[in-house]
Amino acid sequence: MSSRGHRVRDIGAYMLHASAWRETSLIVQIFSREHGNVAMVAKGAKRPYSALRPILAAFQPLKVSWAGAGEVKTLSKAELTGIRPLSGRALMSGWYMNELLLRLLPREDPHPGLYDAYDAALKALAGGGSAASALRRFEWTLLEETGYGFEGEPPQFDDPSEEKRLRGMLRARLDELLGRPLRTRQVMLDLQRYS
Repeated sequence: MSSRGHRVRDIGAYMLHASAWRETSLIVQIFSREHGNVAMVAKGAKRPYSALRPILAAFQPLKVSWAGAGEVKTLSKAELTGIRPLSGRALMSGWYMNELLLRLLPREDPHPGLYDAYDAALKALAGGGSAASALRRFEWTLLEETGYGFEGEPPQFDDPSEEKRLRGMLRARLDELLGRPLRTRQVMLDLQRYS
């Protein structure tokens, strides 16, 4: 392999997280169907006139290209392929899913079924669908894909009478795996107390 490593071109992805790196760049965590979670540098993305600045937004479907052989790749191109408008509880649900993906998945471990579940959950949340149903379906798929799922057939996620039981069962398993509560879950619980 050359010193530049391999190149990946024009694949579907979502940005899960971004943090400042140096004066004008970002480190972004991308989740893709074929490559899983990938860390990369978006050079110059913080500059006022950067083409990447308005595009690198959480929950928006992207088409990305990158190169590199190390643990952190170099983002070479990103473009929006749609819009997923999230606000209020839907926005908090999206942050919760992102935190789960960042905390539970190893880098560059593809999970096509989980990517599809994430995409479907974002569509449901953006479309005003039941946040509870979308989250339980996503959590169930996450546990199944990572080898920590439950025996038997998936439950009826759209049945409101099952919501409380499902939420308790899934959260207990996730808490066991993570070892401590998620920050976004605590924020969601605090918001529910005041609404």
